[in-house]
Amino acid sequence: MIPRRRLPQTGTPRGTMIPIVTAEQMRLLDDQTITQAHVPSLVLMERAGAGVVTQLEALYGPMAGKSVAILCGKGNNGGDGFVVARLLRRKKARVQVLLLTPPSELSRDAKTMYQRFQRTAGQAAVTRPVDAQGLQQRLRTSDLVVDAILGTGLSTGVTGLYRDAIEAINTAARPTVAVDLPSGLHADSGAILGAAVRADLTVTFGLPKVGLYCGAGIECSGQVRLVDIGIPAPFVDAIGSRLLLLTDRAARTALPARRPSSHKGTYGHVGIIAGSVGKTGAAAMAALAALRIGTGLVTAAVPSSVNDVLEAKLLEAMTLPMPETKARTFARSGLDRLLAFAGARDAVAIGPGLTTHPETVELVQEFVKRVDKPCVLDADALNALAGKASLLTECKRPPIITPHPGEMARLEAEATTQSVNEDRLGTATRFARERGVFVILKGARTVIARPDGLAAICPTGNPGMATAGTGDALTGMVGGLLAQGLSPWDAACTATYFHGLAGDLAAQQFGQAGMITRDLIRQIPHALAPITHT
Repeated sequence: MIPRRRLPQTGTPRGTMIPIVTAEQMRLLDDQTITQAHVPSLVLMERAGAGVVTQLEALYGPMAGKSVAILCGKGNNGGDGFVVARLLRRKKARVQVLLLTPPSELSRDAKTMYQRFQRTAGQAAVTRPVDAQGLQQRLRTSDLVVDAILGTGLSTGVTGLYRDAIEAINTAARPTVAVDLPSGLHADSGAILGAAVRADLTVTFGLPKVGLYCGAGIECSGQVRLVDIGIPAPFVDAIGSRLLLLTDRAARTALPARRPSSHKGTYGHVGIIAGSVGKTGAAAMAALAALRIGTGLVTAAVPSSVNDVLEAKLLEAMTLPMPETKARTFARSGLDRLLAFAGARDAVAIGPGLTTHPETVELVQEFVKRVDKPCVLDADALNALAGKASLLTECKRPPIITPHPGEMARLEAEATTQSVNEDRLGTATRFARERGVFVILKGARTVIARPDGLAAICPTGNPGMATAGTGDALTGMVGGLLAQGLSPWDAACTATYFHGLAGDLAAQQFGQAGMITRDLIRQIPHALAPITHT
């Protein structure tokens, strides 16, 4: 069994998010680096191959003695594979290259790297399988598989021996590392073009590609790690990508400093409007998450008859009873008290566990139009706006909304949960622009979008977070950072990143199937402390 390790983040510019690019943008950056910065293409290929080997060792340990099968196509992706083969052989790995094309059809740079490998390893180290059975036999005896078949230029369906190779890799079920992009995956959309490699690790070069974070790319890419191959920063800046990848460094930079002279008032007071009979847990989880993200004071406003229940669940947070309906939900008559409550706080979070009782819906609709504080809307606060998303444009300040795909579909005219999931990035950015709000579209690779069209993708998080209450925790974290003075964009990005990281730490401790939201909330302080997860 090959041991797996937690990979370090690599290739992250200090204090910044990383632009995510299309295949064409990356091709242009490569060309500029070669022609204008005078970095030979073979040097870029050497750096790429060396980066793959570094990440292989970081995840799977020393390569000496391990059997590694490397599948190479005819393009530059195959050339990267030959570099990996040569460097792994130098580290005493037992390397076998499976070349899926005649050597005469290799691209210029790939042919050069093929020749360099053969000079050191001999002709026997490269074989040319002719059918699926030959591929499967080779892969069955390997400890590791490296996919260097197809790169970012793919735009048509995979056929023939290349498709056989992809299916053989997936059938072999060996630890698999994709070079730059899993073969068969569309670099821009994440769509599978006939067949695609399901990798455990994807080592991508220069800048991350959009397709790694969209559609089937999320399933096929496994862990994604970035290797710096020396693209000059001015070239990257000139590309002007409107899509960014959240980074650990950027998230930590945004956190408020904890000054020696500070007190609880320094770190803000967030008001959380949440809960109803049977749903006080939503309010409690939001309040605890707000405290764990560093907020100085938290007060939860709840329907009066459930106030005692919530007080029993919360020690560090305060509660405030509010007028309620006969169904023990927030009453329309409490609007002025809620507005006064919000006015006395630095930020407000509303929505978890409210229900969609008609009076409560009316209350929410009026509240969001009149509240004049930084605000985050979630859950039933969003359901109250179903079919009336235009009310968001009437808000005194652009709010942050945190829908899951179902809630997003109810906000968007003629949308369905399926259509949202099929175009998560487009849906979030379009809605943010049209309604003038900040959107956190939750799900695998959460998307954050802002009114000017800029968007970001969060690399943290895991399927174990698909459990009741994790959205309530995110709402509390966003509200807590707003109360601490972060801008809506910084609060949305930073809370989302640490929410996912806390979920990853909880999954490491409890496993994905068994973790619950309280496990995530307990891990927030550990996520904030770098020494515990580097």
